[in-house]
Amino acid sequence: MDDLAPSDLKMILHSKRANLYYLEYCRVMQKDGRVLYLTEADKENLYFNIPIANTTVLLLGNGTSITQAAMRMLSQAGVLVGFCGGGGSPLHMATEVEWFTPQSEYRPTEYLQGWLSFWFNDEQRLAAAKTFQQQRIAYLQQVWSDDRELKAEGFVFSDQQIQLALTTFHSRTEQATKQSDLLLTEAQLTKVLYRFASNNTGSDKFSRQHQSTDKANDFLNHGNYLAYGLAACCLWVLGIPHGFAVMHGKTRRGALVFDVADLIKDALVLPWAFICAKEDATEQEFRQQILQAFTDHKALDYMFDTVKSIALQNYTAEQIEEQNL
Repeated sequence: MDDLAPSDLKMILHSKRANLYYLEYCRVMQKDGRVLYLTEADKENLYFNIPIANTTVLLLGNGTSITQAAMRMLSQAGVLVGFCGGGGSPLHMATEVEWFTPQSEYRPTEYLQGWLSFWFNDEQRLAAAKTFQQQRIAYLQQVWSDDRELKAEGFVFSDQQIQLALTTFHSRTEQATKQSDLLLTEAQLTKVLYRFASNNTGSDKFSRQHQSTDKANDFLNHGNYLAYGLAACCLWVLGIPHGFAVMHGKTRRGALVFDVADLIKDALVLPWAFICAKEDATEQEFRQQILQAFTDHKALDYMFDTVKSIALQNYTAEQIEEQNL
């Protein structure tokens, strides 16, 4: 089969794509110009189509394989492919998702150039980290104020406990003089949010354990890795390498993925992990719920808008227009 031209795929902007897949115990292949996955049933093999032009990330879990031809088509469509442990998160702490990013010589350069224009300056990098923290809370306010289902479960942004924690958070964020101060402030807020969520859902004995087997922790791990997939997609499209973090430290190879994913994790992953655990949902039900929440609240759009605005913060309107010519 001849290589596909981008026009043949009817490309959809990554920020508008609807699908993020997690597959396990199947074989991904190319057949008749489409990417399919094959599952083995008792009496027959079943093929299912993957609409690659409307897909951002493909996570391959346990028992999966993929052909070279399928990888070529996924690359042409700009789909990020990741290998991971069962349930979309690592089986062991030493195991991490390995991202295969499509290779293209014609990705934008202005966002990388803009990012590097401030990244090597300690003060400007700290200011960018504070912006990330502020945007994280802005998204939390936006989602928790608008989502009726979350409100019905007690996740109300105006709650006194939340507002008290945010007052402290904003004050310490403003006063922070280094990234470690921000990380400590972030951790303190996250503890409050965990306690708030566990009280709302009747899981008072909750303790955050990355290797725990209880459902709330499992769903948090699973949802976080789906958020990492969206963040990796956002950064690949904008051409910014994952090592240029502003928050999680310069020694972690993929730290910028964590920075970007944090924009949406508190607002969406955290509450739905606890709600689905309370309802004894299956892993698939949780995944469907969280992916629908990502779509409903335009999580990927929010990531793109935030990263682009930070990257171009030192550009004038004329410079931005010149870059887009």
